[in-house]
Amino acid sequence: MSTATPSRRRSARLRFVRIALEARHSRWAAPLTLWVASRIVSTTLLALMFGIATAAGWSFASHRSDPSFLTFSGSWDASFYRTIAEHGYPTRLPRDAAGTVLPNPWAFLPVFPAVVRAVMLTGASFWLAGVIVATLCGAGAAIMLYRLVATTGCSTRARRATALFVFGPMGFLLQVSYAESMFLLLVFAALLALTRQRYWLVAALGVVAAFTRPGVLALAVALAVELVVRWVRASRGGPRFGWDRRVAVVIAGLVVAAAGLAWPLIAGAVTGVPSAYLDTELSWWTGFVGRVSFHPFAPWFLFAGRWLGVGGIALVLAILAAGGWFFARREVRRIGLGPWAFVCAYGLYLVAVFLPQQSLPRLLMPMAPALGSDVFVGSRRRAVLWLAVGLVLQPVAIVLLWFLGYP
Repeated sequence: MSTATPSRRRSARLRFVRIALEARHSRWAAPLTLWVASRIVSTTLLALMFGIATAAGWSFASHRSDPSFLTFSGSWDASFYRTIAEHGYPTRLPRDAAGTVLPNPWAFLPVFPAVVRAVMLTGASFWLAGVIVATLCGAGAAIMLYRLVATTGCSTRARRATALFVFGPMGFLLQVSYAESMFLLLVFAALLALTRQRYWLVAALGVVAAFTRPGVLALAVALAVELVVRWVRASRGGPRFGWDRRVAVVIAGLVVAAAGLAWPLIAGAVTGVPSAYLDTELSWWTGFVGRVSFHPFAPWFLFAGRWLGVGGIALVLAILAAGGWFFARREVRRIGLGPWAFVCAYGLYLVAVFLPQQSLPRLLMPMAPALGSDVFVGSRRRAVLWLAVGLVLQPVAIVLLWFLGYP
């Protein structure tokens, strides 16, 4: 008995060590461990900023009659999600004395506030429900990104990319009452389904994402690239790409594209103003470029030209050239056909429709699959360097964006 017990103990220890080593490479344990650690960091930074602001008597980003850490986590655009969750969308657009449309809830899509509203039925406040939903979706986004990068066959690369994502400068946004983490969860899951050629699942996830946050049209473009590239490869003797899959890709792409274009039509139908959504989005531009009309691919040049003149135009051209060079690099293309096509298309989407201002870092988050490239995680030293950059910049981003501005 005395010899059998130590033997069993050694066997149990060996099993524990083996399980621990396997968990390190688990598609669940590794990203969740990184997620929990990153939430400790982000929550500490947010709480520190909240404590300093409270002690100094500073005004909070969004005025609250009951300032608390939860309401602090529901600042800025979260107030619009609260309005939608509690009252729905307005049937009449708010306007100023000149008749110009003012910022209103129609700029924000319904899935996130609907889920938060469902949680609120338990008796939770919007502030608590919003943080719970966003945090759980953030954990899901970390898992999906890890599994997406791991499809390249390297769990080490997946761990490093996930670490850069959750500890990055905008990592704190993955737990505040924004739709960002939910959109990222849906998009990363859709890209994972795309790499596995599960096109019907891509369509389902894409439709939900289309009503969570703008930007899903990039997924439709990725499906189009998938169709063309796989079709050409098959015609040249590559992997088989049968008609069943071709039809599935086409239908999925059309469904996602239709969903991505539906919200402006819905806003117009409910308010009776066909341009309701566009007018609402342009209302946020007024403080930067005045009242202007929208023209695709013009916003970046308009903004830079207004503030920096000819030099600003040259700067935009240089940024676009650098972006094209970066995404054309072999190291970046190795992240996989679907993720690479999506990241490129999403970048073009931002250039086509977005006015570059302080929200740009937040809007770049869906391009996180690029973190799986050798540019960021090709070596341990390189990954540690980028991780350090993220950890240094996150408190700076919290001060500049979450407190002084709005991301």
